[in-house]
Amino acid sequence: MKIGNITQTIRNTRRIAEIIKVLSKFGFQQVVLDTGLYRLLDIVHKEDVETTVAARTAHLPRAVRIRMVLEELGPTFIKLGQILSTRPDLIPPSWAEELKKLQDRCASLPYAEIHKVLKEEFSGQLEELFEDIDEEPLAAASIAQVHRAVLRDGSNVVIKVLRPGTRQLVEEDMSLFKSMSQLMEQYFSDLGYSPTVVAKEFSREMLKEINLVNEGHATERLQRYFEKDDTVSFPEVYWQATGRNVLTLEEIKGRLLSTLNPSDLTTEERKNIVAVSTDAVFAQCLEYGFFHADPHPGNIFLKDDNTICFIDCGMTGQLDRQTTEHLIDLVASVIRGDIDKLCRVINELTDADPAVTDRRDFRTDLQHLISQFQGLDLGQIDIIALLSDFFAMLQQYQIKCPGDLILLTKALTTIEGMAEQFDPSFDVLAHVEPRIQQIIIERYGLRAIKKRSLKTLNGYLELFEDLPGDLQRFLGHFRHSRFTLNLELRRLEHLVDKIDLSSRIMGMSMIIAALIVGSSILILADSISRKPGFLGTLGLFGLIFAGINTAGFIVSFLLPKKRK
Repeated sequence: MKIGNITQTIRNTRRIAEIIKVLSKFGFQQVVLDTGLYRLLDIVHKEDVETTVAARTAHLPRAVRIRMVLEELGPTFIKLGQILSTRPDLIPPSWAEELKKLQDRCASLPYAEIHKVLKEEFSGQLEELFEDIDEEPLAAASIAQVHRAVLRDGSNVVIKVLRPGTRQLVEEDMSLFKSMSQLMEQYFSDLGYSPTVVAKEFSREMLKEINLVNEGHATERLQRYFEKDDTVSFPEVYWQATGRNVLTLEEIKGRLLSTLNPSDLTTEERKNIVAVSTDAVFAQCLEYGFFHADPHPGNIFLKDDNTICFIDCGMTGQLDRQTTEHLIDLVASVIRGDIDKLCRVINELTDADPAVTDRRDFRTDLQHLISQFQGLDLGQIDIIALLSDFFAMLQQYQIKCPGDLILLTKALTTIEGMAEQFDPSFDVLAHVEPRIQQIIIERYGLRAIKKRSLKTLNGYLELFEDLPGDLQRFLGHFRHSRFTLNLELRRLEHLVDKIDLSSRIMGMSMIIAALIVGSSILILADSISRKPGFLGTLGLFGLIFAGINTAGFIVSFLLPKKRK
């Protein structure tokens, strides 16, 4: 075993021990026992698990204690809780409401620890970059802490500083999540999604978030998309004061939507907030293919001029042009009720096995799903409900959905929830209908058809241009008999197992037969000899041994086999 693997195993064991201790502390010993977590620490008996519950938390509701567990386990679990808080379809609504407190209620660190990170990041240049840094934190999140500051040129900024030790802790948690997801994938094959893929997506997003340079690039990219939009903005990034552990952004003058009471706003203000935010998120998702994946009210400012500013662009999603077009095809196919086209879109979006999408029960369920949307105008179709129901159905058939589409659904669901909070009467679908209609027209209009035709024609021209060279190489390989045939034989390991089992059975049968024949010859020889005794006894033992093996052989076939 490699030294690195041993070190990682030790770290994982320590982290598991900490998780078990925290769960037990807040009264979740039964979870430790039911899941078998205690066995990972070589705790043989359930009675050895710590059962002492802190008196101050014993009377608290379960949802509150879950939130406290996540807070104590650190940034990775807090982020996990934040994601779950936006998914009341996966957890009870009361839990989702409690986990929303993780969005902006994290304990702050003393400035001395933050100052140490700043000195390490800008060694010898801290005083040259900043004229003043406010020691009182402006906000404290699970991964970073935010302080106001003033640059040497007089610019008012905020600095986002990674909490000390966060990177190492997140990396260790990601390694643990990877191991646990592989274990889940091995023992649970009917989840409808791949635990390793989900863990990989979550790991990638977390590792992106702990490198604040990535957030700076994402913020700048979204800022470019909306530079001509007077209603939406993103903070300016000050790269001279930005690094892996520190991000310096323009200070936004305004109020966070999470701090506003909708009843204190006028009807016009509420409608403007919802309309602008919804427009911005749909434009990011369907037009630009790069979107803020966590647009909850704690990440949106209402500026003094009543415009909207998105902050905290650490979690983003990206859709390539082809995937966006497939989503548009999906909506269009639902409207037309085209099952065949819809199945092709599913195969392209998810890499599903065509044998599954051709099944009668799958197509029947798909027809039932789209029947509730079929025949409606585009403005009457709830796009978010359609995508949620669509991916839920795919999960039932164990068709694994790509992580970027799950992030897309999360972003749309989050902004819909925000609209419901600020203006329940606002019709999101009617508002975004012109935008979606325009996208579909661009996809199926004459200009789009002409563009796709020219692209196809250009592809054929390139094919014919390369054909002489490809043909010459083919003939050269043919002339020198240098063809190589590559075959992929699926499920070959099962054939190998069957052959191995057959050879074992044949070998055992031959040994038993040899014992019976040899023992019988010894008994016969003993019976006709003048001094019977030793040979007969040896033959008798041989027959008994052959009988025991035969009985065990038969019993092994009668017992139920454990499926791999």
